[in-house]
Amino acid sequence: MRRAFSSLQQSLEPETAFFLGDLFDGGREWATGKDKQADLHFRNYNTHYWLKEYARFGRIFLDRWATRQSMDNPTRQRGRIIASLPGNHDLGIGNGIPLSVRSRFETFFGKGNRIDIVGNHTFVSVDSVSLSAKGQPQSDSTRHIPGQQPNQEIWEEADAFLSRISERKANVLSRELRTRAKKAENPLQNHTVLDIDDPIIREVVPSIPSDSPELPTILLTHVPLYRSPGTPCGPLRERWPPSPNPDDPTEPLATDERNAISVSAGYQYQNVLQPDLSKELIEKIGHVQHVFSGDDHDFCEVVHHGYTSKGGGVREITVKSMSWAMGVRRPGFLMVSLWNPIDENGISVNVSASSGAEPTLKTHLCLLPDQLTIFIRYGLLLALTLPILVVRAFIYGYSEQRNRGSVDGYSHSSDKYETSTSNYEEGYRTGSNSGASSSNISTESYQSGLAVRSSAGRPRSASPTHGYGIPESGSIYTMTPASKRMLGPNLYENASDARPRPKVEKGMRAVWRELKQSTMHIASIGLFWYAWLAYTS
Repeated sequence: MRRAFSSLQQSLEPETAFFLGDLFDGGREWATGKDKQADLHFRNYNTHYWLKEYARFGRIFLDRWATRQSMDNPTRQRGRIIASLPGNHDLGIGNGIPLSVRSRFETFFGKGNRIDIVGNHTFVSVDSVSLSAKGQPQSDSTRHIPGQQPNQEIWEEADAFLSRISERKANVLSRELRTRAKKAENPLQNHTVLDIDDPIIREVVPSIPSDSPELPTILLTHVPLYRSPGTPCGPLRERWPPSPNPDDPTEPLATDERNAISVSAGYQYQNVLQPDLSKELIEKIGHVQHVFSGDDHDFCEVVHHGYTSKGGGVREITVKSMSWAMGVRRPGFLMVSLWNPIDENGISVNVSASSGAEPTLKTHLCLLPDQLTIFIRYGLLLALTLPILVVRAFIYGYSEQRNRGSVDGYSHSSDKYETSTSNYEEGYRTGSNSGASSSNISTESYQSGLAVRSSAGRPRSASPTHGYGIPESGSIYTMTPASKRMLGPNLYENASDARPRPKVEKGMRAVWRELKQSTMHIASIGLFWYAWLAYTS
């Protein structure tokens, strides 16, 4: 995931990256400092473990995002990562959400309910996993306050966010326009004296005129909106492609259970929101043109015609997971292109887009490599490499043994040469001046490969008084140690003084040695190359 996210940053340079929840695998089960996990399986997963996983999330996504920001265009808006939307694996869902777990998540990632202006579109993020507790029985993990509805502590924050969502959207747009005009972010407010017990003092949302412009709205929710059971997800769904229509192969089936998201729920999960909650989201937010959701891990695209919206229906895309370990062979992400030019008052200057004739948003599903297929190819390559190394080990092992055998044969002939050389040395030691001695010297010199010069080659000249340094007749000639060292230890040293020859491995030992060395050599090169690619990408 780290390499994939780094590659898409470098290639696409997105302005904003939205995460749609499930940032952790079991964050809902990892206890905080305020509570303890009852399940024995999760006793060792505490806040310390959660912080380690948070640091891992930062190494995968945040570190590379900060270092890969483009510096070529200084006027380009710096990119953002918005990962505050929680999922059921982060908090749980409905009445199963511990408040301490949600508080920990919001402390590090921010509030799940927020509004952002991106590409002249209003993105509304709603903590739908907490909002799902509305209408459910009272949870055992939260205390019931008399006079409150069941689970109100869990869902009231998201419900209060939606109660004045229109004014919040206009307020965010006003701040955005004032920032672009290089004005103060917030306009001056009327000074009003408020009582400390007045509820309005908790949060003041500036009143916005009713005729204020409104940008196209996009809803972000972790849990998909409700749809009828069997609503098909389209041809881009990986796990279960559309079933063929026996009546008309060119038209999709109206109901396709295999290709649809299952409308079901269980322990700490819910595949779709409740019908009334889905309708409430669309009606309260207003002007919703697109919905992006997560949770399912696979791609799904539907059009909700039952909700009132501009354009005759709300198009929802359930975004595919970016991790190949989530039950999909081809992970991916959704690339969204936005085009909605506006003037200084926030009014769209694209007439066709403002009238609804031309969409202001286009999407494209980007697929990442099939990681499982890559690992299978690695395994096949390993299965092909090992037999080749075994055959090579047999060939080189036995050929090396034959080569060493030929070297041993040369050593035997050298032994004979050493014997003849010893005889040559003995001939000098006898000090004999007879013809037999001369014959012996000539014979042994011939055996040692030395050319013998005939005594009749040229006439002898007079010798100096003390001779040429040749030993006199009858003297004993001995080789000095320096002379023996010059000629080498194999010629004049005894066999006991010679260096020990290395032990020659024969048979399967030689094959095994060669196989082990070649395997270690190939593995070290492969691991070094893989580590270098993993580090630099």
